[in-house]
Amino acid sequence: MQMVCNRGGSKRDMRLKIGLFNESFPPTIDGVSNTVFNYAWYLQKNHCDCTVVTPKYPNVTDDYPFRVYRYPSFDISRRLGYRVGNVLSVKMLRDLRAEQFDLIHIHSPFASSVIASELQRFSHKVPVVLTYHTKFDIDIAKRVKSAVVRKAAMKFLKHNIYAASEIWSVTEAAAESMRNVGYHGDYIVMENGTDFPKGSAPEQSVERIRTMYNLQHCGLTFLFVGRMMWYKNTRLIFDALQLLKPELAFKLVLVGDGADRAAMEQYVRQIGLADRVEFAGAVNDREQVRAFFSAADLFLFPSTYDTSGLVVKEAAACALPSVLVQGSCAAEGVTDGVSGFLCAENAAALAKTIRQAVADRQKLQMVGHAAQQTVYLSWEDAVAKAYDRYEYLVCNWQKPLPYQKRSINS
Repeated sequence: MQMVCNRGGSKRDMRLKIGLFNESFPPTIDGVSNTVFNYAWYLQKNHCDCTVVTPKYPNVTDDYPFRVYRYPSFDISRRLGYRVGNVLSVKMLRDLRAEQFDLIHIHSPFASSVIASELQRFSHKVPVVLTYHTKFDIDIAKRVKSAVVRKAAMKFLKHNIYAASEIWSVTEAAAESMRNVGYHGDYIVMENGTDFPKGSAPEQSVERIRTMYNLQHCGLTFLFVGRMMWYKNTRLIFDALQLLKPELAFKLVLVGDGADRAAMEQYVRQIGLADRVEFAGAVNDREQVRAFFSAADLFLFPSTYDTSGLVVKEAAACALPSVLVQGSCAAEGVTDGVSGFLCAENAAALAKTIRQAVADRQKLQMVGHAAQQTVYLSWEDAVAKAYDRYEYLVCNWQKPLPYQKRSINS
């Protein structure tokens, strides 16, 4: 039993009780889902009692060392790839009030924020942390056609950000998206980590991947891991590799699934890359994903949409160097030619960077090992840092006035 503070500063001998709220969680696979899972795992293991609050999915059994509370939801997965929670569920609100959380950590400023606000209104007041993971301004601009609805959505988003007691951003670059929404308050950068240990996957697992996708005699192996959505900039990868096809022997493996996968497969056939590209689909086994990273020579992740890019840290864990777009959130903390490779956001520049990266195999390995030492961050260490901040907030928090932001620079 560890010593923590009561709200108000007095001490007590008991574990904190933390609620992690997010709209995505396994079986949904994305970066934020992965983040919430690892927060829950390491909080429960090392620090406190943890409950994940997330929409209900059919035929899902939650067999974890932490509690998962699933509330009623609606299926909009065909359009957005997710289920949306019913924030008006009376039973859900009653159940969550009874939890008596010491702190609520929101990972999505939509349904999760609404639920947290309702709990704050009708039960004991606790600090609410919001982590800003995604470029929601871009999402809203792309998916909402009506200017009136877009304006309302941005206003709703801004309101939910300001309603939190403290704001965390996964990178400095991600915080710029909040500025675009209209948030101009303080924030803390709280980095995400990876659940991969340092080092390659077991050789037997790596060889299994190489055999499965016939990588032994293909020359170089390039890898992309992520949702199969065009906004991940996969078209840039295909176009760059089409330019390189006459001069390099390679195979590209894409791990993940999504609404645009069929269109991507068609595009690959259309530009004559079908014999060089393998779509592996979604992979839930984390050790198998680690084996994919360990089997590759270069990780291609030119996404300018992602605010953190957990996969870049996963690649670094396996000493696999990444090619990233200069100035992107995923490239934050990466030094060009030292711990990764950076390029401009066009196919010719990406092709040139790949060509230069693979020309010197010894340097390629050196860059991968440098990434392992400087880019890698374990989830255990990342969550420990977050928990230190939780304790500070619980010990020092007082109910803030609406829209009043205190300095949170520590």
